Amino acid sequence: MAKIPYRKWPKGAKLIASATLVALLGGNWVAQTAMDDVAGHEGYVPFGYRDPVGIPTKCFGDTTNVVLGKEYSWDECVRSLNEHLVETSRPVVKCLGNMWPKLADETKAALLSLSYNIGPGAFYKSSVAKFIKAGNVERACRRMGDGKFYVTARGVPLKGLVVRRERESAMCMRGVKKQREAQDAGMVN
Repeated sequence: MAKIPYRKWPKGAKLIASATLVALLGGNWVAQTAMDDVAGHEGYVPFGYRDPVGIPTKCFGDTTNVVLGKEYSWDECVRSLNEHLVETSRPVVKCLGNMWPKLADETKAALLSLSYNIGPGAFYKSSVAKFIKAGNVERACRRMGDGKFYVTARGVPLKGLVVRRERESAMCMRGVKKQREAQDAGMVN
């Protein structure tokens, strides 16, 4: 299996969430956290390549409009990340409907990272989405990190996906914990 040819970010480079992403997600913190989380999990590869299972990929794990072998500038990669996050986040917000605004920011960011990785169609059909729509957010968070949830790529188990799901689950649970603490303090209904 081929290794991903990760690169270090250019010195002083920063990721900045687009106004479109911020507006879609209802705030800068969620947009920026989702963006940072996705970039951290996906890694930076500023050219078109085939991932370990042969999928054409570029920049921060974006599989859209990839030109194999083409070099992409930092600005192109940040734009690609923003566009792909909007593309994969919009269906999550729609899928979760009236539950979306009720979720803690950390939970939202974890769900967006998950959708970016597995795709919005798979997210929509997932047990995680079903649990959240049923109001069982804690169960959804735990499901993400149970070690079996979307940890293969085209049937090939990947250790990096296991680690990613564990981190997404932990971030999701931090949101649940914060909401519970706020409810206990009488700050949220």
